[in-house]
Amino acid sequence: MLASLAIRDVVLIERLDLAFGSGLTVLTGETGAGKSILLDSLGLACGARAEAGMVRAGQAQCSVTAVFLPPEGHPALALLAEQGIERDDALVLRRVVQADGRSRAFVNDQPVGVALLRRLAALLVEVQGQHDQVGLADPATHAGLLDAFGGLDPRRNAAGAAWRGWREAERALATAREAIAAAQRDEEFLRHAVQELSELAPVEGEEEELSGERQRLQQGERRSESIAAALGELQPRDRRRGGPADALRNAARALERLPAPNEEAQPALTALAQAQDAVAEAETLLERLMNEGGPDPRRLEQLEDRLFGLRAAARKHGVAVVELPALLAELKERLGALDAGTERVAGLEQAAEAARAAYLQAGRALTEARQAAAKRLETALAKELPPLKLDRARFFVEVTAREEGGWSADGMDRVTFLVATNPGQAPGHLQKIASGGELSRLMLALKVVLARGSPVPTLIFDEVDAGIGGATAAAVGDRLARVAERLQVLVVTHSPQVAARGGQQLRVAKQVKGERAATTVEPLDRRARREEIARMLAGERVTDAARAAADSLLEGTLL
Repeated sequence: MLASLAIRDVVLIERLDLAFGSGLTVLTGETGAGKSILLDSLGLACGARAEAGMVRAGQAQCSVTAVFLPPEGHPALALLAEQGIERDDALVLRRVVQADGRSRAFVNDQPVGVALLRRLAALLVEVQGQHDQVGLADPATHAGLLDAFGGLDPRRNAAGAAWRGWREAERALATAREAIAAAQRDEEFLRHAVQELSELAPVEGEEEELSGERQRLQQGERRSESIAAALGELQPRDRRRGGPADALRNAARALERLPAPNEEAQPALTALAQAQDAVAEAETLLERLMNEGGPDPRRLEQLEDRLFGLRAAARKHGVAVVELPALLAELKERLGALDAGTERVAGLEQAAEAARAAYLQAGRALTEARQAAAKRLETALAKELPPLKLDRARFFVEVTAREEGGWSADGMDRVTFLVATNPGQAPGHLQKIASGGELSRLMLALKVVLARGSPVPTLIFDEVDAGIGGATAAAVGDRLARVAERLQVLVVTHSPQVAARGGQQLRVAKQVKGERAATTVEPLDRRARREEIARMLAGERVTDAARAAADSLLEGTLL
């Protein structure tokens, strides 16, 4: 419900803080006192168009803050969550308008667009005025209201579930058909690519393993080459050139030809003999290393062929080598979808047809239930119209079938509230009714009947009693009180019969100080209410008879 309204520098209002309770609150006051300013201010907080003329003369800006207390599970809280706005115990809508007409909007002190402000407000408050009806006058709300009146939520939910199942089946079918069409367009490429990659048979992690082995083989090859080169120096293929062993032997023979005894050459001979032994040992060790075997050149060639083949395939398909196995699986799946596509599509077509049949069944059941509920709603509303001086009016609930393109989770039909206010007049849409007073009272009658199913917790009626009095005004007050048993109701009224039914009464007055006028709002106690209602009955001069009549109205003994 609307808990409070804070207004700053709006037209004639300098500073005003109002608190509202549940039930029926009436706003009274003389014509021109500023009651419309209060509604315009609330409208501003709810996203109405901002105008520079709203700012009080001489001020840089005006602001309006409306605090609502939505019940747990209310749609407004879901909208807050959807928009990522932190929720608190209260939902605070605030609007600031600059003197140049520019405005800013806030929800729970977070800046938002005016469109979001309107969406939230539409879930929280509904205004019924003589010339500006919202809510019930919007045909988009009629199906939901009829369903709530008829207790049709289970059927509506069943239709919604069937609709979503049908949509999902249709999406699956469309996806399968598109996949087959794409596969057919690429069939030749797919078959060639699958054959080529299948023959290559890439294995996950293979590139890293092959690269490591190749590096080890290349290092082994260089090792063998180094050993062979060293051995070649000790054992040259050209025997005429000789090697180190030959050179050592020749040197030893030359020394041995010295005239004996030659003790001076003995150390050299000994060294040469040791050198020959060392060279022989080196040859033996190198030959042993050679005989241990180096890398198999054929293995290195095979390995490089494999590695280069994988990399060429990866370049061809524009992927990394590591992605080749997944690519092969994907191409096989696409090819498999093509091969088995006709059978799968046939199954999905059957599933989609079954889902459509389920929706048709649920939708038709909802339509039948709506048609029955429409008759009950027409009957219930017909009983409310005569006391409201609408005895000539006829109310109709039209349930018409939509074309298949218009079917939705809400059903297969369109629900529209129609009314004819005079005999012989063709029924028309509510928002096209010429008489504002008639439409306001009709809206009140609808609210009496539909209050149980209303998703909006706060209703505002602006002069719903215009042009009526006596028993009709009393009937309006009675029905406002009945609606207020379930919803919070605020009503701007000039009727003492309506004012007397309020649980809370606020008097709007205009005070003039010097050259400036200001609007004030005063909550009235029992005694002040008596005087205000007596004024509404008698006019400027309040008499004892008017006060007695006011007492009777407040006590419910005078209708």
